[in-house]
Amino acid sequence: DGGSTSADPGSDQPASTMAASAARDSAAVPWFTGSDAEFYLPPSPMPSGEPGALIRVMRVSDADGAATVKLMYHSRDAADRDVPVTAIATYPTTKAPDGGWPVVATAPGTVGVAAQCGVTRRETEAPAWGVDGVRVMTDYVGLGAEIGRLHPYLSRPSEGHSVLDAVRAVRHLPDAHAGDRWLSVGHSQGGHGALSASELSTAYAPELRLLGTLAIAPASMLDEVYGGIDPIVTGILTVMSLYGGADEHPDIIVDDYVTPELAAASDVLHAGCLDQITGALIPLAIEGKLFTADPRQTEPARSLLLPNDVGTVEVDAPLFLVSGTTDDRVVIDRVRDLYQRLCATGQVTELLIVDGADHSAIVPDTAEQTSAWLNAR
Repeated sequence: DGGSTSADPGSDQPASTMAASAARDSAAVPWFTGSDAEFYLPPSPMPSGEPGALIRVMRVSDADGAATVKLMYHSRDAADRDVPVTAIATYPTTKAPDGGWPVVATAPGTVGVAAQCGVTRRETEAPAWGVDGVRVMTDYVGLGAEIGRLHPYLSRPSEGHSVLDAVRAVRHLPDAHAGDRWLSVGHSQGGHGALSASELSTAYAPELRLLGTLAIAPASMLDEVYGGIDPIVTGILTVMSLYGGADEHPDIIVDDYVTPELAAASDVLHAGCLDQITGALIPLAIEGKLFTADPRQTEPARSLLLPNDVGTVEVDAPLFLVSGTTDDRVVIDRVRDLYQRLCATGQVTELLIVDGADHSAIVPDTAEQTSAWLNAR
């Protein structure tokens, strides 16, 4: 990695302190000194590394008792391939408690499926959700880092691994003092990502101690279509899942499912982000011109995409499920059905429904309750 050095040139720490910090990790932090745009270009050839191992770290800010950095780290996609993933992390520069800070890991909501749409390209710090500790937010596989393929949208393994390996990655930052306790949090697609991470955590990252999961209006019940504009929303999300998932599942031949009109419009998935995608695909969805065969109902796509659903695994840590009655993106009946599924598995779940809250308002409208719940964990 030609843009990295073995020590942070911007640090004002004494050499003895830096040496002691570096000793807490297996290698010195690979600080990156290139431009922000260059940060997202993975080194070639890619170095080998275990899931969560750091590839590069770039300083973003250091003020008011907190430092923010961007991370590139190793993760694994659904095909078990080593893939670089990016994240943004914010951690206190004050003295850490015994055992280290808890880690709040955010799975982001839908932004698109191309690298330029990654949340870390525009966010200046990771969300705190009202919790004092280390905060980290992943971009997911295929977003942020430019790996030459689309983000596998709503891929349970790729999302879950990206979140879990982001927690591992911040634990490789000596100055972050991140402990092994963590919280999984997300809204919309992020709710699906947070649930994916929690359900995969025991087998994939047994060294981490999950304290609880907050899933706000999570994408779920992937084989169901509800009323209102849900058929349009579901159709567009299925397009993103089909195109993004085809790379993970070579058995999926996209042209076997899509109309000529959708094939002609599909460049927007590479060139645009969510607003451009919805603008291009809503007319096709209204006219019923997305699919010649619904991937959710037609093999082999059905058997490859639907296992990405969440809510069928009991996890030891509790779950807080939140939704609003006027949400037209993830409709309330979808969340109620997910709650029933979770209860059937034996998952300890608390459900909060807010009358009149829509898909955007549900996050600020429930900030007091969600912060209290996370801190109680």
